[in-house]
Amino acid sequence: MPVINRIAADAPLLTEWRRDLHAHPELGLEEHRTSQVVAEKLASWGIEVTRGLAGTGLVGTLRAGTSTRSIGIRADMDCLPMTEENDFPHKSTTPGRMHACGHDGHTTMLLGAAKYLAETRNFDGTVHFIFQPAEENAGGGRIMVEEGLFQRFPCDRVYGAHNDTGLPVGTITAVAGSVSAASDRFIITLSGRGGHAARPHMTIDPVVLGSHVVLALQTIVARRTDPLASAVVSITQFHAGSAHNVIPDTAMLSGTVRTLRPEVQDEVERLIPQIVNATCAAHGATAEIDYKRGYPPVVNDADAAERAARAGEKLLGMGKVLRERPPTMGGEDFSYMAQAVPGCFVRIGQAEGDRFKTQVHHPKYDFNDNILPIGASYWATLVEQELSK
Repeated sequence: MPVINRIAADAPLLTEWRRDLHAHPELGLEEHRTSQVVAEKLASWGIEVTRGLAGTGLVGTLRAGTSTRSIGIRADMDCLPMTEENDFPHKSTTPGRMHACGHDGHTTMLLGAAKYLAETRNFDGTVHFIFQPAEENAGGGRIMVEEGLFQRFPCDRVYGAHNDTGLPVGTITAVAGSVSAASDRFIITLSGRGGHAARPHMTIDPVVLGSHVVLALQTIVARRTDPLASAVVSITQFHAGSAHNVIPDTAMLSGTVRTLRPEVQDEVERLIPQIVNATCAAHGATAEIDYKRGYPPVVNDADAAERAARAGEKLLGMGKVLRERPPTMGGEDFSYMAQAVPGCFVRIGQAEGDRFKTQVHHPKYDFNDNILPIGASYWATLVEQELSK
């Protein structure tokens, strides 16, 4: 696999770092240990460290030469609130916490690049290594931008990456335009009338009502959205009741909406309360709906994507960079950084045959350590290309 020799020699070290982070996962805005580990490594290589952005976030700044050009590279650090089901030695040591999305690998790849660039300094300009907290749901990217990330650490362009279980090792994507969806969330509280389960005719059953609501909301995508437009409406929680013989007063549904176009996002937000309230009226019940807009879509700048692709081809060879690929309906808060500064979000393949293909957000997911030198070499190649002497 074509990687920078010096980084390839550090592969065992990168694996050690990644597995340590995997064994000690931390939720968003709680990444105290992770942030400390990152800060200590950066400082030991002579990189200037600024901590406290979005609480646990930090930026490492490395300068070489006299150029005023600058580049930002971002990695996320947080885990998911899941219990891991793997049984390897580096599995999570914290119940209910798991690196099920590969952020441990993203952090390690950026650390590997930082170490190499600090040792070689074969560039002319400034690199800002952005270690972001709380990508999963809390919007650490938004918080960092709102706190003045790019005013304090000016960047001509900003780049981020994610592992991809659907791509083989040795390939990356660098696609101009939309590459991920807007990510909204909602909570629906249904209020009926509870009572004895043996006398349902004397109640307004919110469980039955909720079942109707779940099915009715699926018609938004199936029957109310242009088939050529993309939308997802997923109910992910349904909570009601406390005993087998009691019909409860209320039920709670929650879920997520994913869209690529602003007009589709607007229409789905309008349709959800319309459908829920009409369904409730038919059953003599009421509803409260809390709809919150989340991350906007990630839209890659065309010039930044072209530069990212060229760096990928230098490292991996022609034909190994996908410049066209349909967007994912997953959400990603790198979007806030790409709105503030021209940016590109790439994906790095991690599948090896049938290995390392378990989807992210699954209790048996694990990052492929074999791509750590690839990711670190990619970031180093991009920096040396963009800040060439």
